[in-house]
Amino acid sequence: MITVLAGGIGAARFLRGLLMTVDPSRVTAVVNTGDDTELHGLSISPDIDTVTYTAAGAIDPERGWGLVDESWTAMENLARYAAVRPAGSAAAPDWFNLGDRDLATHFYRTARLREGATLSEVTDEIARAWGLAVRIVPMTDHRVRTMIDIVEDGGVTTVGFQEYFVKRRHAVPVTGIRFDGANDAKPTFIETITSAEAVIIAPSNPLVSIGPIRALDGVDHALTAHRERVVAISPIVAGAALKGPADRMLAELGFEASVVGVARMYAPVCGTLVIDERDAARRAEVEACGVRCVVADTVMRTPDVTRLLADITLTAAHEGAQHVR
Repeated sequence: MITVLAGGIGAARFLRGLLMTVDPSRVTAVVNTGDDTELHGLSISPDIDTVTYTAAGAIDPERGWGLVDESWTAMENLARYAAVRPAGSAAAPDWFNLGDRDLATHFYRTARLREGATLSEVTDEIARAWGLAVRIVPMTDHRVRTMIDIVEDGGVTTVGFQEYFVKRRHAVPVTGIRFDGANDAKPTFIETITSAEAVIIAPSNPLVSIGPIRALDGVDHALTAHRERVVAISPIVAGAALKGPADRMLAELGFEASVVGVARMYAPVCGTLVIDERDAARRAEVEACGVRCVVADTVMRTPDVTRLLADITLTAAHEGAQHVR
């Protein structure tokens, strides 16, 4: 069994390559839900949906989120209500786009949750509806929300992750992050770590994609106990994030925005870090953090590159496991 800790577009793309390399039924994707939100009365799980749609080959390849060949009629028609919406009302927000076909997923999830199903049960049902053999698991069935402290209008304001990432287009400085509810939320996946032949931390933002997963009780303990077979892939290449604000967030919060900074963050729970060829000169610095270092092409431009990255990462996990035998 292979366990992948995942969040965001980079993780979804890596997972797609992994599923081309190994039997999908051997893979469990543990997905961040700190980004989950509620809009229009609907329960929305962006990272789960991105992983699901990508694994199903239905993701929009240009945006990296949402469905391919999507239409936006419902969102476009919200504009007529803007003029009549009372001041202070949260009705009909138009800053978070939901495609017409994508709405069906949110309709189904919301109805099932209101019937008393757990998020794990609903996620499994949605994955099966898309014909997937890979097991997709939300990190918890409890409510956890990633909250971001941002600098705005001369002061510090706390907003939900989607308000920072989408509404403000992650263009404002960050001064703090917390995961509301994480202390009381029960992880769904500890057994998948302890029984896995390999645990892969996908190339995701270590602060807001992997951070919420690690914040759950017992997760870091389980990872540390099996550290030698845990492999992470750096989402930072040559000092920059390929997509999203990970590099800026790291710098703003006092971390080094580099593969060395990533190595320091993951060293307690991870035996090996895979870095890109453009960072090969920093291999010794990475290893000085206490992790083995593997150099590969980590920029997933094509399916072949992605598949090779998955092969290299699995090999690194298996080699790491040999160190404790």
